[in-house]
Amino acid sequence: MPFLALVAVTLLALFTPSLPNPEKMAKAMNGISSADTAWLLTAAAFVLLMTPGLAYFYGGMVNSKNIISTMLQSMISMAVISVLWVVMGFSIAFGDDIGGLVGDPRTFFMFNGVLDGPLWGTIPLALFAMFQLKFAIISPALITGAFAERIKFKSYILFICMFSIFIYAPLAHCTWHAEGFLFKMGVLDFAGGTVVHMSAGWAALAFALYLKGRSNAEHKPANIPFVLLGTGLLWVGWFGFNAGSALSSGGLAVSAFATTNTASAAASLAWVFFDSVKGKKPSALGACIGAVVGLVAITPAAGFVTIPHSIVIGVVASLVSNVVVDWRAKTTLDDTLDVFPCHGVGGIVGMILTGVFATPAINPLSTTGLFFGETTLFLSHLKALVIVSAFAFGGSFILLKLTDIISPLRVSVEEEQVGLDVSQHGESL
Repeated sequence: MPFLALVAVTLLALFTPSLPNPEKMAKAMNGISSADTAWLLTAAAFVLLMTPGLAYFYGGMVNSKNIISTMLQSMISMAVISVLWVVMGFSIAFGDDIGGLVGDPRTFFMFNGVLDGPLWGTIPLALFAMFQLKFAIISPALITGAFAERIKFKSYILFICMFSIFIYAPLAHCTWHAEGFLFKMGVLDFAGGTVVHMSAGWAALAFALYLKGRSNAEHKPANIPFVLLGTGLLWVGWFGFNAGSALSSGGLAVSAFATTNTASAAASLAWVFFDSVKGKKPSALGACIGAVVGLVAITPAAGFVTIPHSIVIGVVASLVSNVVVDWRAKTTLDDTLDVFPCHGVGGIVGMILTGVFATPAINPLSTTGLFFGETTLFLSHLKALVIVSAFAFGGSFILLKLTDIISPLRVSVEEEQVGLDVSQHGESL
């Protein structure tokens, strides 16, 4: 089935060349900022680096017999979503509005009108489209940690295609398109706490509930140095994720850069110190997980809050996620790499605290948060939290059932025991 889909897309590409209009391109280039364009090209590359970083981060945490399969799940997302984004993903996310819920898939079908489209602010529309593609790539890849070691590869590909079209792209439209209903509600999401991390987190919870536990859920991380390397790549890439979302090379990008680094550092320390208070040894794994939780939590707030408040966001998110990880470990819920406690809960905390600490003093496009005496933004975020959570979890659960009908999700017990590296890919370390 994936092969037939690729053949169909190839034929579409053959007969829809999408030739740009030279006159429109020349007119659009008149308002371009070279500095902003150079920074966004760099930022887009940084964000793409996050997906290989995630591959190392997750790959180091699983059993040695599942390292290749786990890392490939992240890497293949780069290929699958890149093609899907060109065909219709960008249109659904940023095309002409349909009811404030979704973009018209025909607007930029096969990237028609993207190369010669009007500038997005001071950068080419095509650059904005490719920058946003990197967000779309990593979102389904984040989910993989929840079902690591027990999913069929072809079923995974089918699911991420449907997740991207029916969950991610509509959320991006609702949140970031000027006509999106969450945007009009006043919801602030600077770089994807709602769109990326909450959607992935709730999908991860749906997966953990739907697939049930592994036959042997106890394991030791196979390669802690991989986790350290992955964390480093994610941390660096996140500067493109957050600071790039300023869509310019000015002061707002600098502010987002600073809050991103500070929140991650504070969260990493908080995780290690909290573990020590609980009687655990300070671990490399804990420091890495804490850093990533801080990065997740600051994502929606990065361009709206002060640097001191980013410390608060990092620490609070780290402590809350740490508690949820401990709670999850005492249940039968098998979220293999704690995607929901870290990305889902981290995104939720970040969204709530954006409504608390956002201030127009940092970003004139922001409204005033609860900390400064206004309740409107905070209440809008609470309302959006319920809506997004219900949509992402419920929608993902439906897509899981549909995927399972078309192509069974779960590997057999024998395949799981052998390991997915061998059973799914015929490869081993």
